[in-house]
Amino acid sequence: MMRRLDLRSLAPAPDEAAVVYTAAVPRAAVDVEHALAAVRPICDDVRARGSVAVLDAGEKFDGVRPAQLRVPAAALADALATLDPAIRAALEESVRRLRQTSQAELEHSLTSDVAPGATVERRIVPMQRVGLYVPGGLAPLLSTVVMNAVPAQVAGVPGIALASPPQAEFGGLPHPSILAACALLGIDEVYAAGGAQALAMFAYGAASEDGTVDCRPVNLITGPGNIYVAAAKRHLQGTVSIDSEAGPTEIAVIADATADPAFVAADLISQAEHDPMAASVLITDSESLADAVDAELATQLGTTRHADRVRTALDGPQSATVLVRDVDQAVDVANGYAAEHLEVQTADSSAVAARIVNAGAIFVGSFTPVSLGDYAAGSNHVLPTAGCACHSSGLSVRAFCKNMHVVTYSEQALREVGDHVVTLAEAENLPSHGAAVSVRTSR
Repeated sequence: MMRRLDLRSLAPAPDEAAVVYTAAVPRAAVDVEHALAAVRPICDDVRARGSVAVLDAGEKFDGVRPAQLRVPAAALADALATLDPAIRAALEESVRRLRQTSQAELEHSLTSDVAPGATVERRIVPMQRVGLYVPGGLAPLLSTVVMNAVPAQVAGVPGIALASPPQAEFGGLPHPSILAACALLGIDEVYAAGGAQALAMFAYGAASEDGTVDCRPVNLITGPGNIYVAAAKRHLQGTVSIDSEAGPTEIAVIADATADPAFVAADLISQAEHDPMAASVLITDSESLADAVDAELATQLGTTRHADRVRTALDGPQSATVLVRDVDQAVDVANGYAAEHLEVQTADSSAVAARIVNAGAIFVGSFTPVSLGDYAAGSNHVLPTAGCACHSSGLSVRAFCKNMHVVTYSEQALREVGDHVVTLAEAENLPSHGAAVSVRTSR
């Protein structure tokens, strides 16, 4: 099923381990630069022709042309009214838990008194307008509505817009479950637009041919998507802020002989279910566990709804069972790989998890599967992929906030530090900088 990589003979120096293991555990080949060639003209067209270009692209790529870009309020209300009560209850619990952790993460303004009469306030302010993107391809990711919207709401963002691809089977509207999640959260600005054209609409804004503004530009775009969405983010960055360029999803599992092979196999399959390019990686020092997991994969695939998709992902070069000497090497491999999702199923899972420095999110112990985090753990499932966890964080309330310094000095406070400012300005050959102080202190 999954190929095996034997890294037990590798023993790189500590300062070389990350580079060695990053190269040793390959990922799916994703050529964002190539995709840029496809998305540039789409984005340029939206910038030039606005809403018509967005609708044209939807008709071309999604096979349906919505009657209008913005989803009518009645459609949102109807979607919520007809939502399965069990799904609604599950969504409400997911929202409750994520809202609680988001509120705990929210930073507050603070003021430092650096000297008598001199204060520097770090003021936390929310983004004023954000665009949330929710894919609608292989699966209607209604949970992604929650993961993007809740931290934005907790941050206090006053303007929240959301886009999701139009679906031919639903008359050109996004999937009803996505609309229901929007309605549940009170998001009423929803657009039937997907792919690069949706992101360009958020970045540039979009107006109809008569000049009516259908969508105003946003300050920040968040949310996952396919390679074309990632390419559009790269192209539009600078015009608008982005959260990250999300690539194919991935899971790594550190497991020793104490792990339950049925649990490990189920978790590898759950991630492979997302996409044929999804990566499932098992890191273990136990060949017997590796054999048992292979057997479980074969058994569980027989009852998996999306067996073909899962098999393609598990057979791909991005998935593997990685054999290591011991848990110490497993930690080094995991830190080098920097997985989007990392599970730790070992005899002392908490101690091992404490040694992980590179992961989008860590799931500790046999009863904390990644799928819990996808829906109702209270954590956010919008996470860095493709090794970006070594320098980037998952989506949180902080992504929707900015810091501003507010500086207030009295005349006496300026006089006390003024000579230092003049000295440093002269050292940089910027005398007028010093003069702006001297003109105030020389009187």
